[in-house]
Order: sequence, then C-alpha cells, then structure tokens
Amino acid sequence: MSLSPGEGAERYAKYERLTFERPAPRVLEIVLNGIGRGNACDMKLHTEMSEVWKDVDSDPATDAAIIRGPGDAFCAGGHMDLVEDLGENFTQMTDGYRDARGIVYNMLNCTKPIVSAIRGPAAGAGLAAAMLADITIAGRNARINDAHVKLGMVAGDHAVMIWPLLCGMAKAKYHLLLNDMISGEEAERIGLVSLCVDDDQVYDKAREVAGRLADGSRLAISWTKYCLNNWLRMAGPSFDLSLAFASLTFMGPDIEEGIAAMREKRKPDFAGKGGTT
Repeated sequence: MSLSPGEGAERYAKYERLTFERPAPRVLEIVLNGIGRGNACDMKLHTEMSEVWKDVDSDPATDAAIIRGPGDAFCAGGHMDLVEDLGENFTQMTDGYRDARGIVYNMLNCTKPIVSAIRGPAAGAGLAAAMLADITIAGRNARINDAHVKLGMVAGDHAVMIWPLLCGMAKAKYHLLLNDMISGEEAERIGLVSLCVDDDQVYDKAREVAGRLADGSRLAISWTKYCLNNWLRMAGPSFDLSLAFASLTFMGPDIEEGIAAMREKRKPDFAGKGGTT
C-alpha cells in the first residue's frame, strides 16, 4: 500500500523515480522505477538513490527499510544513454561522481537497517544499492554482475570497498576483473549475499526480515550497524580512488568500444585501445 499522510507521505513526495510503501508498521519499502525490462538507471534515479537515505535516516515513522525493483528486475545499472552522457558532459560526470559517493556513504551512515530484495538483474549503481544494504536477500535466479570492466571502466561504484570483505580477495578479483554473471545461489555460496531463496519468495522474505528488525531494539541495532560499518569506512580511501579512476575512464578510448559492444550485443575488442597506468 502507498504511504498515507500520517506515515510520512509528504517527506517522500519529491521523489519521481522512487515509490514508497508500508508493508508492515515502521517498515518503509522503497521501489526503484527505472527504464526498460532491466529497470535501468537514468540520472534522476541515480540522484534519488543517493538522496533518499538521508530522508529515511530522519524519518520518525521508519525503523527499517527495504529496497527492491518493481518486479522481476532489481536494477541493471546505468542506461547506455546515461553512460554516454557521462563521458561527454563534464558537469554531468561530476554530478554522477557525487551521487555515486552518496549512494555508498549515505547507505553506510543511515542509522536504520536496510534490507535489499534482489530479483533478476542487479548491476552498476543498482548493484551498489543492493550490496550496501545491511542484509541482502537474493532470488536463486538473480543475475548479479558488476560489469564495469566489461564496459571498459574501472569498478568504481562500490565493489572495491565491500566485495573483498564479503567474499574474499580471490573471488572479488576473479569476478570484478572477468565480470562473470553470478546467480543468487552462487552469490550465497561465496558469501556475497546474506540469503538466497526461491525467486517468488524474495519480497516476502525481505518483508519478514525487515519486520523483525523494526521490532528489535532501535538503539542496539543502529549502533551495531555503525560499528560493523567501520570495516567499510576503513576501505573508504580505496573506494574513493576507484570512483575517481572510474570517472577518468569515461574520457578514455575503451568506454566507447564497451558501449558499442553492449549496444551491438557482441564481445568488445579492447586490443590496442587502452592506456597505461
């Protein structure tokens, strides 16, 4: 159900790409409304994914939040039009850099526990929001793929910060450098997500978990989250560097080939086109 005025509807009325529901008392469900079958991200959604966590943090009616896609897709990352625009418009690129940092740090610093419910594709900025949640619940057939390197970019949205801690450096390097698709079952096996369930149970399980969190001790949960996230804050310089390098790759030669290959549904040919470190 949608929010009523007494449940904080006014607080969230400014959002255009996000919709909000109250599946249980004191639980806020945030739905990402992107573009196309993959629920891809445009600039408006990218910005709102960054900003919403500050409103959740200060919302007196919310003690736990869920983030999900509208149906069988979480969020397939930036739409190719957005990726091209970021490489051609310096102001938009710096705005994108700001929002990418905001998604990560605003989720880390939100005092309310966040549950992500991952069905279908989750990549790019969408995957950042999925992985930075405190508890991640994936469907068995979820399709998790950072995909930056495959596009000719540095893995800069979130992965350098959290993947080595979740699944170990060896697995993080394998998947972030090769960009193999990871199912929900495999993600649970390697420790990348908290829990894997049948696809049709993802949203119900997320609501159950969020309800348990909302019924728990607010202070104990909030402060435990803060302490645990200090592991991620220690990796903040590595994340900041990866995001800066990702921004630089928008100006390099490989991104054009990566975008062309993605649009033409073929393997990219980066041979002889890249720069050096």
